[in-house]
Amino acid sequence: MNNVYNRVRSIDAFRAVTMFLMIFVNDLDGIPKVPSWLKHAGDNVDALGLADTIFPAFLFIVGLSIPFAFEKRMKQGDTKIPLRIITRSFALILIGFYHANMETYNEATALLPQPVWESLLTISFFFIFLDYSEITPFRRYLYQGFGIVLLIVMSLLYKTTDPGQTWLHLTWWGILGLIGWSYLLCSLIYYYSGGALWIQAAAWIFFLFFNLDFHFGMLNFLSGVQKYAWLAGNGAMQAFTMAGIFVSVMYIRLKQSEDIKLLWAGIILLAVILFNLGFIVRFFSGGISKAHDTPSWVLICTGISLVVYAFFAFVVDFKHQYNWVKIIEPAGKQTFTCYLVPFIFYPIYQMTNLGYPEYLSEGIGGLIKCLVFSFLMIWLAGLLNKIGIRLKI
Repeated sequence: MNNVYNRVRSIDAFRAVTMFLMIFVNDLDGIPKVPSWLKHAGDNVDALGLADTIFPAFLFIVGLSIPFAFEKRMKQGDTKIPLRIITRSFALILIGFYHANMETYNEATALLPQPVWESLLTISFFFIFLDYSEITPFRRYLYQGFGIVLLIVMSLLYKTTDPGQTWLHLTWWGILGLIGWSYLLCSLIYYYSGGALWIQAAAWIFFLFFNLDFHFGMLNFLSGVQKYAWLAGNGAMQAFTMAGIFVSVMYIRLKQSEDIKLLWAGIILLAVILFNLGFIVRFFSGGISKAHDTPSWVLICTGISLVVYAFFAFVVDFKHQYNWVKIIEPAGKQTFTCYLVPFIFYPIYQMTNLGYPEYLSEGIGGLIKCLVFSFLMIWLAGLLNKIGIRLKI
């Protein structure tokens, strides 16, 4: 890289592979007779599946991206970064809120069948969050206005199966909502701390201890407001994101001082420490469990993300081997579009009542189907990008 704040291709590559795997494991979730280690471990099982490591890696990547993106904007004279943090976080939280409510849609009492409602809802998000940078203001307001009206109509038509509830309500924040809350808090910490390395480290350690304290019962007094609170959980999500921020700040500082070789020593040392702590804490805090956000899950998955990113940084940034990621490149650059495309595909598939051979419904055939589906969703996102349809928040 000629400039340390240029787009870091190792982060794009890491994000692309992680997004590909996120689509893959989500599609694999309902496929029987596949290796259990590919899926999420059970709610009350002391185990770690591949699927349990994907969301932590994505949060880690969110953190990796923040210092590079903010420093580049500040060098360009952007004075509206705090506003951008808030609006971007709100967009993620909003979509996450609706996605969480998808899980309890009551087709029996609602006016629209669930696939129709889900597809129209997703279309509204596309109209609201399209990249309108090359479109006239009039057309932008017209399209966004249509999206907002469609979202309001879908909201009014919503019915839930949750007892004691009839309309949209907070169950959990959804994947994008959790990312939004984590992005909001961690971005503000980075921005208002001026990117000081020791503050990023202190914030990361704080969230790790918050997660530990929560699981050891020291923060039970927050249980009544936990899902509404500023942490939007127990500190686990923010710990992943702050770890990514810390690594990127370290990357930038070492690159500037031309001591970049120390990066791998630092990352591997941190990973070894986290792996050891994770397996020690495992015996005292409910084992390794994504479902319960246990400290051992947080520590071990952070260690995994560190090692994987060290690999990408070495291969992509310093050996300049990037072409092998080209096939899934849209997943690294149009990630938001990639995430939402399946929410259009699945409802359409359900409405058509089309089937596929039984061989593709389980076992090896199911694995092949999920791999092909993941490539297809990323290809569609890339195709949409080529015709000017890309999402931007």
